[in-house]
Amino acid sequence: MTKTRQARTPGAFSRWMQHTMNGRMNRKIRRGRGQFMGMDVLILHTVGKRSGEQRESPVAWFADGEDRLVVASGGGSQHPDWFANLMAHPGAAAIELPGNVTVAVTPHRLSGADRDEAWQRITAAQPRYAKYQSKSDRQYPVVRLTAR
Repeated sequence: MTKTRQARTPGAFSRWMQHTMNGRMNRKIRRGRGQFMGMDVLILHTVGKRSGEQRESPVAWFADGEDRLVVASGGGSQHPDWFANLMAHPGAAAIELPGNVTVAVTPHRLSGADRDEAWQRITAAQPRYAKYQSKSDRQYPVVRLTAR
């Protein structure tokens, strides 16, 4: 009799892989290396929408004067968990920059002309976002993070 190995479900494997990769990226940022695929990256601190637990997500960002813009692309099909957490508990938001510099922030979801103008700058800097957006049925939220 041979033992068969039970395969993980694709969802469980994807969550494990994302958790592992996020941990690696967070360690890189904390060591002062805040770039990935040619983009600046920070660690977004949020509180879980339902769990109330602290969450950390590496997120690409784009300069907007003294503020930072982040795009909730989430792989295309749905908003990423960090976006739902951020919108549910905006007062708990903070960003961690390379070298362990943490700053409390206020998130503001952009809409209308503000979003359009920010989106143009983001896609000019990183055309891959326009490509990702063209493959999705939803409009990616753009969030401005302002230091408190």
